[in-house]
Amino acid sequence: MTRNADRSAEQSRRTRPKPSPPHAVEATSAERAAARTSAVPAGAAAPPAARERNRSETAARILAAVGEVLARDGFRALGVNAVAKHAGVDKVLIYRYFGGMPELLKAWGESGRFWPGVDELVGEDRAAFFALPLAERYARFFVHFIDGLRARPLTLEIMAAEVGERNELTAILETEREEWGAAAGRLLGGDVWDRRPALRGITLLLVAGVQYLLVRSRTIRLFGGLDIRSDRDWDALKGAVRELAIDLFGDVPTGAVPASPRATSRRTRAR
Repeated sequence: MTRNADRSAEQSRRTRPKPSPPHAVEATSAERAAARTSAVPAGAAAPPAARERNRSETAARILAAVGEVLARDGFRALGVNAVAKHAGVDKVLIYRYFGGMPELLKAWGESGRFWPGVDELVGEDRAAFFALPLAERYARFFVHFIDGLRARPLTLEIMAAEVGERNELTAILETEREEWGAAAGRLLGGDVWDRRPALRGITLLLVAGVQYLLVRSRTIRLFGGLDIRSDRDWDALKGAVRELAIDLFGDVPTGAVPASPRATSRRTRAR
């Protein structure tokens, strides 16, 4: 009987769990606390900053896809499905972020991807630009305009497509450019445009001429003896615009009434 009791006590000691050292218990508690605070339940929403970052990145991909689809397939093929497929997103996101195809195209036009904005044409120092004499301001505007369009090959493809088709989507971009033209007129001449209406027509011809030459440069190299794909000959055209600006305005300070082009030209040659 005593042997049986001793045997039972020994068996009890063997099966009883050994106490963990104090440091092991503390480590386990810390690990559990960390797991409780760091674990994100399945299906939980991402933090607001992450959601905003993801939305911005997705919207940027969608806007980039608009220009690429337009340049590749033209306006007839442009639609929510085509843009969503090219961007690699669900088309629901286009409706959620932009509202629809017209609103998306308007956002793309306003984003600076399609057309150089007024701030781009003015330069980094807006105050310095407006302090320039009118002739220099006019010349620099065209320098920046030429450089801005040459840096946008997709825009040239889209302008070429616009020549052959017109619909409600092309009309959106037309409206954007008309608003740009009004802002450019205020930028260049302001009240001088009102006193000398011919300046508006001259500027319109120059803007249209720049666009035409750049669209043509997609398929030809020489036009009028100039290499319209080379920096050198575009620099020559920029210099020609500067000479014209001097003939038109001379060194007239901002706000002053410039002399007529003929009188200004005589004064320039007399120097």
